[in-house]
Amino acid sequence: MTNTVELEIAIIRAGLRKKQVAEALGITKEGLRLKMNNKTEFTASEIATLYKLLNLNFESQQKIFFTQSVE
Repeated sequence: MTNTVELEIAIIRAGLRKKQVAEALGITKEGLRLKMNNKTEFTASEIATLYKLLNLNFESQQKIFFTQSVE
């Protein structure tokens, strides 16, 4: 599951807007919203793109994309 709050924080820290993130992933803003809200899953290549785009360290990547449950 994706930790939506942590991903939103990472996007803000990177100084980006969700539209820019969606464009970098090659998806629509709506597609990004579905992924961020766990309606669809991020692919491995999308996670790799976000890792670079958002300048995530390994711990942040794990916390955002590989959390077991989101409260």
